[in-house]
Amino acid sequence: MSVRARTRSLTLAVALALVAPFAMVAVVAGDTVTAAPAAAHGSVTDPPTRNYGCFERWGSDHLNPEMADLDPMCWGAWQADPNAMWNWNGLYRENVGGNHEAFVPDGQLCSGGRTQSPRYDYLDTPGEWVAKDVPQQFHLTLTDQAQHGADYLRIYVSRAGFDPTTEALGWDDLDLVQETGSYPAQGSYETDVDLTGYSGRAVLYTIWQASHLDQPYYLCSDINITG
Repeated sequence: MSVRARTRSLTLAVALALVAPFAMVAVVAGDTVTAAPAAAHGSVTDPPTRNYGCFERWGSDHLNPEMADLDPMCWGAWQADPNAMWNWNGLYRENVGGNHEAFVPDGQLCSGGRTQSPRYDYLDTPGEWVAKDVPQQFHLTLTDQAQHGADYLRIYVSRAGFDPTTEALGWDDLDLVQETGSYPAQGSYETDVDLTGYSGRAVLYTIWQASHLDQPYYLCSDINITG
């Protein structure tokens, strides 16, 4: 190799060494801005959970200041931690052993007991979350992108007198209305929900006990039960 070629190679190597750290910073910064989910898990998508609903409505327009007036609870959620929406499918705990009430305190049900705090903490905040109108009998869909399987879906609804616009959800605010059997690993799990006797604004609370690990998901969906 000539002296000129060796010099050119050395110059290129030094340039790459100098650029590489800045390129790495740019990649990290890019991840911070886009904050795409690191891994797929799942959540109730119909009726949508609080953070999935905010992702669905505003994910492609989450910097729009009009959200503050049009959808104030979602605006608050995006301001608190956008990763709660980018990772709408990651609201879980591990190694609970079925002792859900012991690991998830009153007032923290919608964040799964402040799991991965502070990512999902804002979801416990009372307020005018957008509520989906549902009849007393309706179909629930849980989307499982990772196909973990389900030991069960345990579905609760908030009792008459509970006001999600002013109160954080506690275990004593809930009635258990359904517990399913197991589901094989697949892309979604569906079940019919019967809320006969309930009406008006409510929170539907779903515990999805995944099968691949001791990994329960804690999922709040705001609903308005019509007659």
